[in-house]
Amino acid sequence: MIDKNVIKTTVEEWLEQGDYYLVDVEMTPDDRIVIEIDHTDGVWIEDCADLSRFLQEKLGEELGDYELEVGSAGIGQPFKVIQQYRNHIGKEVEVLDQNGQKVQGLLKEISEDGTQFVVTVKEKQHVEGKKRPVLVDADKTFAIGEVKYCKYMLNFK
Repeated sequence: MIDKNVIKTTVEEWLEQGDYYLVDVEMTPDDRIVIEIDHTDGVWIEDCADLSRFLQEKLGEELGDYELEVGSAGIGQPFKVIQQYRNHIGKEVEVLDQNGQKVQGLLKEISEDGTQFVVTVKEKQHVEGKKRPVLVDADKTFAIGEVKYCKYMLNFK
């Protein structure tokens, strides 16, 4: 049985050659190793195949009967690493907070230490001189450890 840290270390070695970063390594009960990588400009199938070949060359026998699956972090899937937040600044995201409330807006920023992020949302507020509430931009700050997920919103407008 191969150790997950050995896989991560080997993947990190391949990642050093480009601007890619590791999103996740998962070892499933049905003997599959699923590796997710990402890049600011997206991931090409050739990149996944190249990483797969690299792992086969480096680990060969250690992979044994495991099925190796290398892919990009799925679009519209929850962010797993801080770099994904950084790559999506200025883009529309959906956040599900601990109370089960969904918030949609533009990802404005992420803190330097990666513990919190800010989303600009449209919110109804009472404005002096107006009879009805109006939509205004409001910044909402979320702690990364206190949300169920944050993910990129596909927009087909």
